[in-house]
Amino acid sequence: MLNYIEYGTRTDKPDLMIVHGLFGSGRNWGAIGKRLARERRVISVDQRNHGDSPWFDTHSYEDMAGDLAEVIEAQDGPMDVLGHSMGGKATMVLSLTRPELLRSLLVADIAPVTYAHDQSQHIASMRAVDLSAVEKRSDAVTQLEKTLDDPALRSFFTQSLDVTNKRWKLNLDVLEAEMPKILGFPDIDGQFDGPTLFLSGANSEYMKPEYRPVIRAHFPQARFAKLSGAGHWLHAEQPRAFISSVQAWLNK
Repeated sequence: MLNYIEYGTRTDKPDLMIVHGLFGSGRNWGAIGKRLARERRVISVDQRNHGDSPWFDTHSYEDMAGDLAEVIEAQDGPMDVLGHSMGGKATMVLSLTRPELLRSLLVADIAPVTYAHDQSQHIASMRAVDLSAVEKRSDAVTQLEKTLDDPALRSFFTQSLDVTNKRWKLNLDVLEAEMPKILGFPDIDGQFDGPTLFLSGANSEYMKPEYRPVIRAHFPQARFAKLSGAGHWLHAEQPRAFISSVQAWLNK
């Protein structure tokens, strides 16, 4: 089963599952999870091939959805579910294939479509780090400066670095091989008729108006909202506004 971090204790409100995006981990969502856990129990998972969860030879959304279903079933679901980016796609597939496991769905800055941008260059950057020369996280950050201009991404990637054992806590080989599946979205005919919110960053290009018809075809109850001053990493760029939006949605 997937590794997960638990915040808070069960209340009279449904549990919330948080599902991170590509190259992330459940721990990345610690600050968000702790804040949301003031009202309800929160579970933040490590997806397959990420963090402390098992590594597999595949990384399809059907596989990821199956992993999430297993966790919810072990927790006596259903749950409210929040997924960002790749995690948003995984939770959408979960809702379309196992709708009985979700009370509601919040998708953060992603649509059920195929994207053209590739993430393989980031895998190359991480592979280029000489882990034998890394004694502390900042050593890896310094090396990443040679291939990666964005300081936020350098910091983000090194959160998945196991400095002690000098290894990435990411299955880079499988993630690279399965990148077409990660960028795509499976051909699923199902619908999720439960409450669904698509929350995007106002400055993000991941959620375009032309995606709304395909969203509504799968999620007829879909509602849409944007966070001002935020891009794709809306939860990190505008954490207070993000938390307020999530709380308002969950408590509606």
